[in-house]
Order: sequence, then C-alpha cells, then structure tokens
Amino acid sequence: MTQAIDKARDCFIPTYRQPEFIIERGEGVYLFDDRGRRYIDAIAGIAVNSLGHNDEEMVRAVSAQASRVTHTSNLYWTAPAMELSERLVAATFAERVFFANSGAEANEAMLKAARRAHFDRGSKRFEFITAINSFHGRTMATVTLTGQPKYHQGFEPMLPGVSYVPYGDLEAMAAAMTPQTAAILVEPIQGEGGVVMPPEGYLAGLRQIADEHGCFLLFDEIQTGVGRTGKFLACDHDGVIPDGATLAKGLGNGMPIGAFLAGPALSACLVPGTHASTFGGNPVCCAAANVVLRRLMDKGLLEQVVETGKYFDQAMQPLIGAGRPANALRGRGLLRGLELKKDTPDLPVIARKHGLMIGMVAGGGVVRLAPPLTISKDEIDALVTALSAALKEAGDAASA
Repeated sequence: MTQAIDKARDCFIPTYRQPEFIIERGEGVYLFDDRGRRYIDAIAGIAVNSLGHNDEEMVRAVSAQASRVTHTSNLYWTAPAMELSERLVAATFAERVFFANSGAEANEAMLKAARRAHFDRGSKRFEFITAINSFHGRTMATVTLTGQPKYHQGFEPMLPGVSYVPYGDLEAMAAAMTPQTAAILVEPIQGEGGVVMPPEGYLAGLRQIADEHGCFLLFDEIQTGVGRTGKFLACDHDGVIPDGATLAKGLGNGMPIGAFLAGPALSACLVPGTHASTFGGNPVCCAAANVVLRRLMDKGLLEQVVETGKYFDQAMQPLIGAGRPANALRGRGLLRGLELKKDTPDLPVIARKHGLMIGMVAGGGVVRLAPPLTISKDEIDALVTALSAALKEAGDAASA
C-alpha cells in the first residue's frame, strides 16, 4: 500500500473497498494504473463511459465549454442544456426533460412528479410498487424503492407507501394494486440485481395494468438507457411507452448528469417552486452529453452496439455449457451478465491480475459486463481471453 493510499484511507469515509493501486489515465477501452499496468475496462465505470476514456471529441467539447462558462444555475438558459433537451425529446417518448446530477436524483424527480400529478388531479395517491431485486439509488426514497433488504439495513424505518413484488410476475403486480397506487417503477432489465431480463410481454403487461388502475408507469433506465442495449431506451425493444423514465450513467460519459424524461402525463406538474437542482443541467456536463447523443444518433454508434453485441454473444460461447464455468449469458447489446455455475465473489480481484476490470459478482453469481459502447471486436476477443483465464484461476483455486 502506498503512502498516498494510506493517507486517503484516513480521509475518505470508508464506503468503498478500492484496490491497492491508483488509476492514472485511460485510453479507449483501457485504464492504466500508477505502476504502468493496463486493464481492459469491461465495466466502464458501471456502464458510464459510453465512449470510453479520453475520447478526443469529448475532451474538445468539455474543454471548450469549460473555457466559456462552467456554471450558471438554472436561473438562466445555456446553449448546451437547450440542445440536449431537444435531442432527448427527439430521441424518446419525452415531451419535456428535467436535468439532475445523478441517477438517484433523476429518480427522485420522477417520483415527486408522479405524486404531484395525482395531487393536481385532486387525488391523494402516494404509493409506489417496485420489484424485488431492483436497484434505484442510495437516497432515502430511492433506497426504499430498491427491492433488496440488504440496502435497507441500518437505515430503517423506510419511507411509507412502498411495496415489492417479484420481477416478471404480472399477476403479483396486479394483485398489489390499491386505490392509493400512484405508480409502478421497474427497470426494463434489472442491472445491479444480476442483469435479469424481463419475460416476454412483461413491460407491455405493466403498461396495461397501470392504465387499468389509473396509475403511472415509470422505467428506471439509468443503466439500460443511452444505447446500452442496442436501442436508445431498453423499453424500445418492446415498443412500450412509459409515463416517465430516467437516465444517468452513460449519458455524460463520466460527467455527472441525470435526466428525468417526462411523457405528457408528467410534463407539466413540476412548476416553479416544486423541484430544482443547483447543478442540474450544468453546461459542461450537457456539452459532454451532447457528444454522446450525436455519436449515438447521428454517427452510427447505436447500430455499432447492435453488431458488437451480436459478436459479444458469439465470443462468450466457449465459456458457457457443460464442463465450462458458466450456465448462460444474460442481457442485451453491451449490458451482459455471465451466470456462473459457482458463486465466485473474489473474481473481480483475480480478473485484475489478468488485466481485466469487471463488475462485482452479484445476483447469485452473475458477472456484470458493460464495456464502453465503442469496444471493437478485437477488444472483445481480448476481454474474453482475460475473463477465461481469470475463471480458470478461480476454478483451480476452488478445487485446490
């Protein structure tokens, strides 16, 4: 452990378990530490670095905006935020957009909008139904809506009015409805919960249930959105239009930004004085997000994700099946979960020895993989080779 890390551990609140090296720089899909070691970044800052590291267009845009103005608050218009709002409305179902700093804050805005819209209608609906195994953030409201008790421990009591049903179970969702249900909130693909795919017809069924019971349908697309699955929103695969959805992570390629996309039913309920964000819509962050949107929608990156996602499927097959370490590959596009036959919680540590960074093993032994959307086929081959070596070492250690 270096002296610098020793000092940092004394200064940081210990909410993380960082390894014993310091990341110094990145280039494309690679990260480099202070000892000169190179790693394939197969998690991209947890599905954040859509364009990889040190992207030239991104660096130019952020530098140029920082040289003009870095912050104004939302008391004034800025060109980057105006352009980004127009791009998001054009790319999605949204009628209007609210900008925040993070995914949790975007979810907070959406949840408040759902309650406020019912209030404006003269209704006292306030309850939310979400899914078991979900993840929606770390604030008190979003951790309450996260359907994993381990995240609730030590923070009880949770906020009232939240219930949880099994993901993919339309009968359970319908049975949980009450006259006080304000909204359903789900992830189109559960990310942190283990890259869990919805059953066919599930999202459409949720739309029907919400309409029948007079509540809103909300999608948390913080991890699945911004092209991660091969369409701009994961719900687009099913042709299902929610009343609201949230983005963050990949939207800013590492710059902190979140967005609440409001459909017609939620687009006018948050009026001046009802909600705000000091840093939301920051012009530097919006300049970065505009680069991501241009690359996805105007320069063919979205189509590239579809093709590399198909190649990823093929490249991973040697790891799956009888006599191999994995049972299945979950997910879509470049959001993937490799379902291991044995839970291997130390796999991320072993993988780093082979020059690979992966997500934490979660959801009952699932390795989460979310590389930059710009990853090439050759780089996918290198990723699979490193992962295969790490799995072999983990298996040898377990049987020794």
